Amino acid sequence: MQSRVEVLKHKSKILKNNPLKDPNIRDVFIYLPASYGKSNKKFPVVYLIAGFTGFGAMNMNVSGYSENIQQRLDRLIKTKKIKEMIVVMPDCFTKYGGSQYVNSAATGRYEDYIIREIVPYIDSNFRTIPKPGSRCIIGKSSGGYGAMWLAMRYPNIFGLMVTHSGDSAFEYCYMKDFPDFVVQIQRYGKGHRALSNFIKTQINFKQPKPKDFFNILNIIGMSACYSPNPKRKEYNFDLPFDIYTAEIIPKIWNRWLKFDPVRLVEKYKRNLKKLKLIFVDCGTRDEFNLQAGARMFSDKLRKNGIKYFHQEFNDGHMNIQYRYDESFSRISKHFSYK
Repeated sequence: MQSRVEVLKHKSKILKNNPLKDPNIRDVFIYLPASYGKSNKKFPVVYLIAGFTGFGAMNMNVSGYSENIQQRLDRLIKTKKIKEMIVVMPDCFTKYGGSQYVNSAATGRYEDYIIREIVPYIDSNFRTIPKPGSRCIIGKSSGGYGAMWLAMRYPNIFGLMVTHSGDSAFEYCYMKDFPDFVVQIQRYGKGHRALSNFIKTQINFKQPKPKDFFNILNIIGMSACYSPNPKRKEYNFDLPFDIYTAEIIPKIWNRWLKFDPVRLVEKYKRNLKKLKLIFVDCGTRDEFNLQAGARMFSDKLRKNGIKYFHQEFNDGHMNIQYRYDESFSRISKHFSYK
């Protein structure tokens, strides 16, 4: 028998009536290994969460010169680099590009969506091993951030965590884009009205997108997750800097820093010590300076007596799915299969 990928439509109660009016019926992609249909055997589960502007279905993209996730897992299993496992790929996309897998009054309760709905849903509908030591959370970029965030907070759910180029050390990965933003947003008007105009006119399917689209959207997305403000009249979040001068607003910036994994190690060190695997991976030429965050996060782990693996490789941030060969191998070795 061959492996298969099932696509299930999950109707979420938690995402119903979310602030952005995004759909609450989401496609969940589930990779089932070849032997899944042959016996009553139970399998460990990897939750593979997407980066900013991504969602589960994108892992299935077909390319002439690279593998999609099913092809990669099939190869790794066939060559005995990994044991068989279930891989779940949820959809946490939002109008603003992503959720960071946190609960936000500006985007919705995506942390609760994963923990309270998706994990129980998978355990109820598939033959899983419903234990922390048999569940891993893994992601790249914003997905890597989500993996750190969720594993730190829920070691009773996820006993293994892998972060590829995950957002961390916020002053290095986000702050450098603030001065560009205040210049770029002026194309759409003045002050806060400009940002409101961008949201109304640019976040849609029209092509081509302007060159500044991603940088503006990224800051919108992060602001919505880290500093939501439903009471604001122009849009439902606060920027951490002055929209004209780019001067940091300490009160709001400090709200962002409360989500920074580097700054959360001390707070969650007891939880982190419970994890069977922490694998931190990042390229030395990451365009968002995330190698700095990976090093700082790892150093914090070391100083707090928390076991981890930290690897670097000679590459940037984009098109690094080949690193899954390394991470899935480590996951397989650390999983509990009973």
